[in-house]
Amino acid sequence: MTETASNTNAATQQALKIERVFSTEGVHPYDEITWERRDVVQTNWKTGETVFEQLGVEFPDFWSLNASTIVTTKYFRGAVGTPERETGLRQLVDRVVKTYTKAGIEHGYFASAADAEVFEHELTWLLVHQYFSFNSPVWFNVGTKSPQQVSACFILSVDDSMDSILNWYKEEGFIFKGGSGAGLNLSRIRSSKELLSSGGTASGPVSFMRGADASAGTIKSGGATRRAAKMVVLDVDHPDIEEFVETKWREEDKIRALRDAGFDMDLGGKDITSVQYQNANNSVRVNDEFMKAVENGTEFGLRSRKDGSVIETVDARSLFRKISEAAWACADPGLQYDDTINDWHTNPETGRITASNPCSEYMSLDNSSCNLASLNLLKFLRDDDTFDAPLFAKAVEFIITAMDISICFADFPTEPIGETTRDYRQLGIGYANLGALLMAMGLGYDSDGGRAMAATITSLMTGTSYRRSAELAAVVGPYAGYARNAEAHNRVMRKHQAANDDVRTLHIADTEVHKLATEEWAKVVDLGKTNGFRNAQASVLAPTGTIGFMMDCDTTGIEPDFSLVKFKKLVGGGSLQIVNQTIPRALTKLGYDAEKVEAIVDYIGEHGHVVDAPGLKPEHYEVFDTAMGERSLKPMGHVKMMAACQPFLSGAISKTVNLPESATVEEIETIYLESWKLGLKATAIYRDNCKVGQPLADGGGKAKKDAAAADAAAAETVVEKVVEKVVYAPTRKRLPKSRTARTTSFSVAGADGYMTSGAHDDGTLGEIFLKLGKQGSTLAGVMDAFSIAVSIGLQYGVPLETYVSKFTNLRFEPAGLTDDPDVRMSQSIMDYVFRRLALDYLPFDERSALGIYSAEERQRHLETGSYEPLEETGNASELLESLPVAKAAPVEAIVVESDVVDADPLAGAPTVETKTAKTTAELLEQITGHAVDSPLCMTCGTKMRPAGSCYVCEGCGSTSGCS
Repeated sequence: MTETASNTNAATQQALKIERVFSTEGVHPYDEITWERRDVVQTNWKTGETVFEQLGVEFPDFWSLNASTIVTTKYFRGAVGTPERETGLRQLVDRVVKTYTKAGIEHGYFASAADAEVFEHELTWLLVHQYFSFNSPVWFNVGTKSPQQVSACFILSVDDSMDSILNWYKEEGFIFKGGSGAGLNLSRIRSSKELLSSGGTASGPVSFMRGADASAGTIKSGGATRRAAKMVVLDVDHPDIEEFVETKWREEDKIRALRDAGFDMDLGGKDITSVQYQNANNSVRVNDEFMKAVENGTEFGLRSRKDGSVIETVDARSLFRKISEAAWACADPGLQYDDTINDWHTNPETGRITASNPCSEYMSLDNSSCNLASLNLLKFLRDDDTFDAPLFAKAVEFIITAMDISICFADFPTEPIGETTRDYRQLGIGYANLGALLMAMGLGYDSDGGRAMAATITSLMTGTSYRRSAELAAVVGPYAGYARNAEAHNRVMRKHQAANDDVRTLHIADTEVHKLATEEWAKVVDLGKTNGFRNAQASVLAPTGTIGFMMDCDTTGIEPDFSLVKFKKLVGGGSLQIVNQTIPRALTKLGYDAEKVEAIVDYIGEHGHVVDAPGLKPEHYEVFDTAMGERSLKPMGHVKMMAACQPFLSGAISKTVNLPESATVEEIETIYLESWKLGLKATAIYRDNCKVGQPLADGGGKAKKDAAAADAAAAETVVEKVVEKVVYAPTRKRLPKSRTARTTSFSVAGADGYMTSGAHDDGTLGEIFLKLGKQGSTLAGVMDAFSIAVSIGLQYGVPLETYVSKFTNLRFEPAGLTDDPDVRMSQSIMDYVFRRLALDYLPFDERSALGIYSAEERQRHLETGSYEPLEETGNASELLESLPVAKAAPVEAIVVESDVVDADPLAGAPTVETKTAKTTAELLEQITGHAVDSPLCMTCGTKMRPAGSCYVCEGCGSTSGCS
């Protein structure tokens, strides 16, 4: 059935009657909200440079400052400062919702104009109250002059021909250019062990991966704010599988060797581009035959791509071991379980599922796409801490309807993708805040009760989605590919229903949800037989990075709480470190009185964990287990949660199983094997500090130890060379008896001090003296020793620039505002001292390379767009004097009193002040002393944190993935 035939046939059907559930009749959703104006100013914490500014944007008063900042910077359309620029949430939501409503009317979804209006009001209410969010491409594109792309996830295909391979490069490039990601399976390409028709030997897929990787890297460096997101999959029976497994493993060894030789191999480093295969996630597609051979210790055949014949046999356990060793060394490859994936495939008559999107949650036909939306689970928690299943089901109903409507007007990056998506109408509804919900309900993430609750919610979500899909099929027709796949699709619906029947509930809350889910699956099976289905797929669990912040979620996707503390932005800049607000609610649910709750929360604020918290029973510790920290979840806890939810998803789950640095290859083998046995569709692991190309905090880690070992080895080498041949010995250049000196008084966050600096006759710095604290105090003694050490280093030829680069941005207390107009903010006394020395003794070119400017130079930049000094003409000083008084540098680290914190219904909970705007990842490092392996955000420079199999920046909402 074609799309046109489907819609024509639907005209005879009764259209949708929309029930009003959330909004109030006779009152527009906007009129129920108190709105306020805010100034959104975003700075790069490293340089202090303002990267974005829009004043007077309008948001509901209950939206956090962080949510409004991210939505303003990411989703408002139009050039800043022009009339076309959106200035508030109302314009953004109207742009999207009115487009959806108009398309619904045009395509015959609604029974009447009144039903269309109710749909518009309900969707608006859900969005402005942060009950759900569409994926980012919807906010970027819908209702604008740009192509109306609504999908974030794409799967491509490539065949064994040069035309197809080159077309793969082109299509992937267009998708990357649009800021999305794609995945594909390379297994159709002949291996390097097979012959071409001309008689030569084929290049093999790994060779062509090299070209695609370079293309992705080029597009990234051409202006993207994050690296290209892509997934490359190879079947385990491909003759080049071992070469594929070793690609990133070998490159990681190369990165380490180059780093030890002095090259810049950090993420974004100038030398990292010389390393290959870094722009993709790699996955091996394993089948049941291989996994059983691993269990039994038997051989496994690698097959020709041309005729399927076995051309080589390998020991299955040895190959599985090599896969696990590679994952241990560099986190790649992950595994995708082919037979499990295709056993739950609703369209097998059309073709097999061979690949996934970059984050592994969307798995469907080649040349297809999926648009996503996620619900905020915490919004459905009643005052009595039970989950409101009926209200949740109603929300799912509205959202699925809207998502299906979007396919009617959506644009796609390639015609094959557009054709497949319009014919099969794959959707990806999901949720966020599961970790926060379970904690608030007093349920441990790694507990039978927590898994039962998550399973029943997931089952209800997908069951309601397919029920609504069957109802839509009665109105506007089933998807075009349904007829040929009807038997298979209904078989999968019965599998979902059977899995729901197998769930064992443990308490009243999950029993209520399970009962409603059971009713929904019964309707799905019955309606499907009669109407068919509008959508081939309905649900996935995506990372929900940026949109999670839009909804003010504590946790992303299926993830547990990352930590028990997080940061909250303040009006005027800076942040507060606060204890997650679900914790007091959880403690109350567990039966603790107000006094004990306060004591426990205070303890968590200070220590970052619950171990030995006053009055907290050890049996309740599991409720507060997190992804990182003192009581981090066991790896199998993550796997079991995924296994509990997987039978109720059309697609899969974006999630990485995190392992400590001490984890062994055997543990990784166990995780991969158990994931297969438990019915997961895909598994990815990450061992702490396994990659070099990442920034590490002072907590340490393997990369840091490797660097120290390399330094020691280098020192030994130098000693050996000096013994053989004395080439150079440093000499000390002492200062003259009488020298020019300057004394500077300063104050950093209220801590006063004095700095005296002496110079050589040529004006170069030769000594410093720092006076802090009372004479004879420990602090004064340490400063004297430090001053002598730096002075001797300067006199032996250590460049001042080296000291400045090492000691600026060093963070410790006291930190904050200074009394120096040239250095308005300082992260520590050392940070201030060496910024001041740079301004006093370094030439402009060297300072500018370090991002250090005087107040006059910053003002000049505001006036002329350049920091360069004015030419030394007769009226230069007059021109400087004529400039307005220099504005203070953008400040993001002001400690603001609690009465100016943005409105929050949970305000007043115990907080710990912090004078620098940190992410939760950085706060956790500060509390625990352990590093969090995450890249720095390429937009604002703050440290990102894991979200599914990607990373998300809590400062500006940027993600490293495709969602």
